[in-house]
Amino acid sequence: MVRQYLPTVVSRGLGGELRQLRKARGLTALVVCRQLGWQPSRLSRMETGQQGIRPEDVASLLVIYGVIGAERKRLLAMTERAGERGWWELLGPGLTSWSKTFFQLEAQATRLASWQPLLVPGLLQTEDYTRAVMRAAGIPEADARVRVAARQGRQAILNRPQPPRFHAIVDEIALRRVLGDRRVMARQLRCLIELAETPHIRLSVLPLAVGGHPGLDGAFLILDFEREPSVVHQEQRMSSVFLEEPEQVAAFRRVADRLAAMALSPTRSVEFIAQAAIEHERK
Repeated sequence: MVRQYLPTVVSRGLGGELRQLRKARGLTALVVCRQLGWQPSRLSRMETGQQGIRPEDVASLLVIYGVIGAERKRLLAMTERAGERGWWELLGPGLTSWSKTFFQLEAQATRLASWQPLLVPGLLQTEDYTRAVMRAAGIPEADARVRVAARQGRQAILNRPQPPRFHAIVDEIALRRVLGDRRVMARQLRCLIELAETPHIRLSVLPLAVGGHPGLDGAFLILDFEREPSVVHQEQRMSSVFLEEPEQVAAFRRVADRLAAMALSPTRSVEFIAQAAIEHERK
């Protein structure tokens, strides 16, 4: 299934917790809805964050689930924040609705696995490199400024006290293609080397020498969450899709695993990036 809209971070997390509580009590959604006089689809939409959740609805569910005290207060407080948006909402026009949805999910992820055949992954881009990408793509200057700011803002998740684990698999061509100029590329590659020293970031380079591989049909990002099902994100020029069915996610995970097995080890990848940076600096 391809879904073009996904819920906010808070509503998605709240719905996941409510689902876990119901399952822990051994209750089916149908049984709960019968007790409350709801349509069966109503609880399903709440648990996936696709429907607004009112405090009184959560209070009714918590009575059935036997949740009291501090835990009840915490979940009701989450309900009050369920419609909250993130920093990206403050950037104004220039961002699509699906890019905002992506930022919401990325901010909630606990693990990320990225394959990029053409560019340095967005989470690892320097500001100058991002600006060069936007310029090369013909993005209007006003929109480009917003997108550059958004991409820099996304990177804050890597500096959190508990950042997501990020495995970035990058094709050699992304290191060789000159965007901006060679000084921009050299700085970008030096930045990658620094980032690779952090324990939660793993870089793998897929050399051109490997020839054909299962990632030739495009970039993707797998997002894993603490309580929610994983999601695969694929960005295109005029749209973006989110794949959520387990078999879809599993297919992309197999591709990521295969690419990781074909790529250089993290140590050799850093050495490879360092050599590429030197070559950019010398030319």
